[in-house]
Amino acid sequence: MEREWLFLLIPLLIGVSFLGVAVYGLRRASALRRSGLTAVGRVVRHETRRDDDGGKYHHPVVAWTTRDGGECTYRSTFGRGTVLPGFGIGSSVTVLYDAENPHRFEVRGWDSKTFYLVFAGVGAVLTAGALSVLLVLLFTF
Repeated sequence: MEREWLFLLIPLLIGVSFLGVAVYGLRRASALRRSGLTAVGRVVRHETRRDDDGGKYHHPVVAWTTRDGGECTYRSTFGRGTVLPGFGIGSSVTVLYDAENPHRFEVRGWDSKTFYLVFAGVGAVLTAGALSVLLVLLFTF
């Protein structure tokens, strides 16, 4: 067997990295859904960022009061290309937050685990494909 098998490490490394991001994100979201507290928040503004290709992403900044009376104002991690109906400035939204660390939160209906599921799917395909080809190469030579 020549050194061609070394090129399989690239998709394998990418696949395992994607799976790591997916597992981290899905476990974090699951823990937040299990033990998080809900609050009614208000969208106070949208922070907009542009990527390298010129794509525009809107991140709602939501303010809410925790159960112990603390005031929180944080920007959502997830950005979208358009502002969805019901998430404009001044809109009332439901927030799920970690009581010990309110910076860990999600805006119901805006934040989505779909991002992590896509990472899991792509990571699984890359990892399984690279391992399959590697095993075939190992057993045929």
